[in-house]
Amino acid sequence: MDIKTLFLKQKMMRKVIYSLIPVILFAAYSFGLRVFALLAVVLIFGIASEYVIMRGINKEKVKISEAVLVSCILYTLTLPPTVPFWIAAVGIIFGVIFGKGVFGGFGKNIFNPALVGRCFIYISFPSFMTLSWVNPFTSFPGGLIRFQGSVDALTNATPLITLGKTGELTGYLALMLGRISGSLGETSALLIAACGIYLIVTKTASWKVMLSTFLSFSLLNTVLYFTNVTQADPLFSLLAGGFMFGMVFMVTDPISAPKDDTSRIIYGILIGLVTAVIRIFGLFAEGMMFAILIGNMFVPLIERNVKQAKSKKVTT
Repeated sequence: MDIKTLFLKQKMMRKVIYSLIPVILFAAYSFGLRVFALLAVVLIFGIASEYVIMRGINKEKVKISEAVLVSCILYTLTLPPTVPFWIAAVGIIFGVIFGKGVFGGFGKNIFNPALVGRCFIYISFPSFMTLSWVNPFTSFPGGLIRFQGSVDALTNATPLITLGKTGELTGYLALMLGRISGSLGETSALLIAACGIYLIVTKTASWKVMLSTFLSFSLLNTVLYFTNVTQADPLFSLLAGGFMFGMVFMVTDPISAPKDDTSRIIYGILIGLVTAVIRIFGLFAEGMMFAILIGNMFVPLIERNVKQAKSKKVTT
């Protein structure tokens, strides 16, 4: 079996992988070389799961999409630094099979496979996903010469958890530079923004869906902040947690997101509003994962109604 012919070449997916390389390297710098080991485990089980699925669909011509590599990387970057390898493996297997395989493989899935996998382990193993966080290394060479953070560095306070427990807001500079605890890929808002610009400039991701998500989330947070419903100001809400990572890399997924611009804008508005509502009124500190999966569910309905509305305009 030729490994070169096994993978279906996808130029767009390769660009997404390029944009994620700095995030992976920064995650390793912040939390240690264990990040690479965790990513390797996820890639092995993710690719194997897709191979089994595609072999079941077409035994004569098995093709693994490069999109599964993107799903594996994104999934890994949404995980806490200390998550056990076996839990990471269970999550990606579930995500690839039930988030993608059951729908018929690449291009046919409704949900984002990476988030399906993360949601499954988030609900199934909450103690491993929500209770143990690691303070990042902040001085060079950081985690690039260490396998993982010291046990003494364990903390149970990400910026959003700290806000919920104490009402204390983490400084903007720390949120921008990634000097905070959190999931592997979500800590540095500045780095994520730079990756987002690359995706927009290379026409890999839609700026319209990013902008609509950003504006709806920021607007609702602004209104609720100035009416004293929430302590989190709009800038903190934007920079903290997984909102930036989800907005740049997850909401823009070309398969689970709508295809036309009008539907994308509505889709982005929905995700931004739902994220804000879950964060402020729900039991969960973070809401982006659930908001995107809810948005995925509404894509067929949004696209159908937009198509019908456009048809009526043409006929009239």
